[in-house]
Amino acid sequence: MALNTGQKQHPETMFGLDGEIAVVTGALGKLGIFWMDALLEAGAAVFAIDLPGASVTGDFDRLQARFGPDRLQLERADVTDRPRLEHVCRHCQEVFGTPSILVNNAGIDRAPASSQTGYRLEDIPLEENLRILEVNTLGLFLATQVFGSRMLDAGRGSIINIGSLYASVAPDIRLYEHIQTDPPFLKPPAYGASKAAVVNLTRYLAALWASHGVRVNTLSPGGVLGEQDEEFKRKFCDRVPLGRMATAKDLAGPLLFLASQASSYVTGTELIVDGGFTAW
Repeated sequence: MALNTGQKQHPETMFGLDGEIAVVTGALGKLGIFWMDALLEAGAAVFAIDLPGASVTGDFDRLQARFGPDRLQLERADVTDRPRLEHVCRHCQEVFGTPSILVNNAGIDRAPASSQTGYRLEDIPLEENLRILEVNTLGLFLATQVFGSRMLDAGRGSIINIGSLYASVAPDIRLYEHIQTDPPFLKPPAYGASKAAVVNLTRYLAALWASHGVRVNTLSPGGVLGEQDEEFKRKFCDRVPLGRMATAKDLAGPLLFLASQASSYVTGTELIVDGGFTAW
């Protein structure tokens, strides 16, 4: 008996986001620009959120000049401030309508740099760990409460939580040994812990909201090419089976898959985009 697969869809239709309204937190950061670019290219309107003090970058200005205020708007909010998030959500609904995509991208990381002052593990201030957990996990949860509740009312939506390969593995300290700091550079221990919490929270929300038409997934990038020093990039690429760091193009496809109807039967999963880093 032939399998009835229903009406065929062209790839551009499956991955297209025409008419969708996406909210991106931490929008002015390096990854935020990648997510907005991909969503706008696929046809979505994007409501961008970042801290009051975050600088508007040239990349953001170029996106706004290209797509205009009818497709891209920026609002200021701290994701740990629920009253402000509620205000921003109401503004989003007034400007664009009810959001159907939420990219929980806002987060705190500590990139290695020789100009930084390091900590010994036993000396890391409690406040530093608390702020990372507050933003990366609790802030993500608050944004999901505020914007996800509108999706529940609408009976549809896709929430994409941005994780990290360090949700699955510990940082390899050998990658940072050449960086001259005293004490030696340490990736904040709360960073990986916060991202592991995000993965579990994703499963919790996915199971809870599946019957309401809202899907929740985690997208966990590996090392993303940026302004890292050459020695770090060399060592990191040697550690990756595909032999290189991720680029914006590498991240766009996975994001659009999770945001679009191409992943209509995918929820509660972590999609790791790391070139195979966690495979060995």
